[in-house]
Amino acid sequence: MASLVSVIGSLDEKHSLPLYQQLQRGLRQAIADKLLQPEDALPPERDLAEEFAISRITVRKALDGLVSEGLLTRRQGSGTFVSGRVEKNFSKLTSFTEDMIARGRVPTSTWLRKARGTVTPEESMTMGLSPGTPVYRFHRLRFADDAPMALEYCTVPAFCLPSIEAVETSLYVALEQNGYRPTRALQRLRAVLFSSEQARLLDAQERDPGLLVERRGFLRDGRVVEFSQSFYRGDTYDFVAELNTSESGA
Repeated sequence: MASLVSVIGSLDEKHSLPLYQQLQRGLRQAIADKLLQPEDALPPERDLAEEFAISRITVRKALDGLVSEGLLTRRQGSGTFVSGRVEKNFSKLTSFTEDMIARGRVPTSTWLRKARGTVTPEESMTMGLSPGTPVYRFHRLRFADDAPMALEYCTVPAFCLPSIEAVETSLYVALEQNGYRPTRALQRLRAVLFSSEQARLLDAQERDPGLLVERRGFLRDGRVVEFSQSFYRGDTYDFVAELNTSESGA
């Protein structure tokens, strides 16, 4: 690998951004531009400090931030690498599109189905909707850099959108434009084995391990405006969450 200074440029002490943020921004852009590829190893922190003429503390702070974003990963005894797998922060309410863009990936989707209907008994119970309530269903195959990543099946109450055509690429953008983007959600994660159809769409093998994430998205007033089931390839996706100890102690 060429020196990182030649890839992202030198840092400027007179710049309005702190040095660690300048380094983060440069690395983030290099990953987005594919100048740093998945699984590329970064030089040791000591070498980075010398190369950019900054302290190791500054280097560590910059890398820590990118690790928390999922762009970099640390491996005990091996060093720091550009993430080859996607890391999804399980504690943040973001869309697939937002997650991919934040990680320098190019998100695309293939629509499998857009349909109007009424709630099923399961949806009625899960979403707290009366039987017969009109809903829209959106089924799609999600890609990152043209690689299949997830199958997503989502149901939203029809009152959230002016029409089914309002969703062009991003469901959350459409919901936000109409004032119905969820502000909080409950998610459940469990392991599954792919069916033959799921495996075909995800370029996997039947009964390969996958991850199913079920999400209920809520408005501030408590109404459920999203029920989704997303099947992720287990070999490309990691879910992470930050945990903190209770202030009061236990």
